[in-house]
Amino acid sequence: MPLLWSIILIICLESTFAYADSLEDIDHVIIFMQENRSWNHYFGTMAGVRGFNDPNVQVNDDGLPVWYQKVDPTVSPDAKTLLPWYLGYKGGSWIDAIQCMVAGGNGYEDNQASLNHDLNDNWVRNNTPWSWGYYKRSDIPVQFAIAESWTSGDMYQESHITSTNPNRVALVSGSVNIPGSPQGPDQGGPYLDNNETPGCDKRNINCYPLNWKTIFEIYEEAGVSWQIYQDKNNFDDNPLAWFQQYQNAPPSSPLAQRGMAYLGLDAFYEAAANGSLPMISFIVGPTELSEHPPYIPKDGGWLQEKVVDSVTKGPKYSSSMLMISFDESGGFGDHVVPFHSPEGTPGDWMEDPYGKFGNIYVGPGVRVPFVMVSPWTRGNRVFTEHADHNSQILFIEEWLEAKGYDNIRTTEMVHWRREHMSNLVGALDLNHPDTSLPNLPKAEEPAMLDGKYMGTANCEAAHPIKRPPVPYGQQSNISDCLWFEEGYKEVVGYLTEGRYLVFEKSGHALTNEGNAEQLSSSPAYADHSDEKQRWVIHDSDDALFRISSALDGKWLGPDGSLLPIEEADRAADIQIRFLGNGQGYSLQYADSTLIEIDTQGSLIMKGSKASAKGYKIWSISYHQRR
Repeated sequence: MPLLWSIILIICLESTFAYADSLEDIDHVIIFMQENRSWNHYFGTMAGVRGFNDPNVQVNDDGLPVWYQKVDPTVSPDAKTLLPWYLGYKGGSWIDAIQCMVAGGNGYEDNQASLNHDLNDNWVRNNTPWSWGYYKRSDIPVQFAIAESWTSGDMYQESHITSTNPNRVALVSGSVNIPGSPQGPDQGGPYLDNNETPGCDKRNINCYPLNWKTIFEIYEEAGVSWQIYQDKNNFDDNPLAWFQQYQNAPPSSPLAQRGMAYLGLDAFYEAAANGSLPMISFIVGPTELSEHPPYIPKDGGWLQEKVVDSVTKGPKYSSSMLMISFDESGGFGDHVVPFHSPEGTPGDWMEDPYGKFGNIYVGPGVRVPFVMVSPWTRGNRVFTEHADHNSQILFIEEWLEAKGYDNIRTTEMVHWRREHMSNLVGALDLNHPDTSLPNLPKAEEPAMLDGKYMGTANCEAAHPIKRPPVPYGQQSNISDCLWFEEGYKEVVGYLTEGRYLVFEKSGHALTNEGNAEQLSSSPAYADHSDEKQRWVIHDSDDALFRISSALDGKWLGPDGSLLPIEEADRAADIQIRFLGNGQGYSLQYADSTLIEIDTQGSLIMKGSKASAKGYKIWSISYHQRR
């Protein structure tokens, strides 16, 4: 689906705010990538996101939604399936023990086997039952608060279905050199694991070092200032160190001084405090604060908060964008089957070199946490576009071009990713920047001894057994397993499936009164909780959706009609167009007839000329009251 983002750069002259910004007004972009957590594992219970309240969950040919992961009888005779489960369900000391728990394998083979050719049903059998476990807000309060204070992306995916190094390489170059990529066979790769031994493995893959061009070399040539901020204790997480040109760079060269030097995170905090950050900063955190299991999330939350505070309380926050992401899922599963390219797409598909999976796509993979912190993403919003680590490159390209830089688009990125992954610009409301700051919960400072972080060591010493008992045969109440918080988020970006939505305009919302045969409008609720105003979108074709009512399953048909469930084949194709910059969304039939609510709150069908301001859409999470 093409990305129609030119409208995002339009400045709305009718804004009631004193001024409007553009991408050009951003002066600093900060990239901060943590380690090894999946979206469901961290944020599946969060209100207003695509999580455990997903109305579009995949149902496989065996009739089971992917919530139900297969269990081998040799593992447990008490259950044939395992639902998602709260890791701290037993309470007591387990609440602390699960902080330093390891779930399963995060490598290529484990995760391809778990995804099982898009059936996505083998996380228990081919990884571990703990792979299907999750945290709640009480376990990661800082991460929740940051996500809910700004904009989270609930369709942001790891770039590759494998471990750390390939995903971080994608973040700084746009490729891992799968056959058909822009790189040649003598430039390293295909990079599917964490190999850092010179040469290729016995399958003639994972060839190391890599030697294609990274984004930072492009920025250096264009005169864009940049810096890697890392300590020597960096978990070997600086992806530039895996490229030959950085390894061989003279000590006085920009590649060495900006890409390989150990300035330390204190240098980042100081630069943020005095307003001297470069245009692009890349933060590599210490091992113990990385959130990579068994390193505890609450220590990683402290680091996240410290980085956020440094940026938001610095003098340049009004012109800064901080992007917090995770490189890969860490052996934790996710219920959303990856959005990926068609079979045979160059640079994304290959014959499995391990001889286990046949012809497979190597990415994008499962969803991982992603948050954008800036004045243009302030507020409890959810960004719904398909994105992956390439999206951060695409965002920087759009931003630098807006600032007048030339020749900053990498030619190393896999073509399909450039064409189909979001450039993230739609997450920004450039007309209404908001520099107010939330009151984040105060993170507990990590325990230290002799200058070393001890949080994980203390946790492991206190809890010889970190993995709680798996609740096989104890999941009779699916609502307890698929637990989620109630609430809502404003939606931004082009729409994707997976949420209950409320469409509001002029103080009213699109409504299914229940016994009616026609769509109507009714006064909106402050908490957007009326079930009669709740809708589900279903992918149709070519950026069109069919829409059903969450109240009774009726389909929106021609001319505002509401059709019985069994008449799904008569459901209308609806285009839901994102207008950007706080202007909301327009809804229209394929024949261009618009579905509008006028200023008096009345529902009208009109011609193809849309109002200047569209619907505000809310993604809501409420339990059924019936």
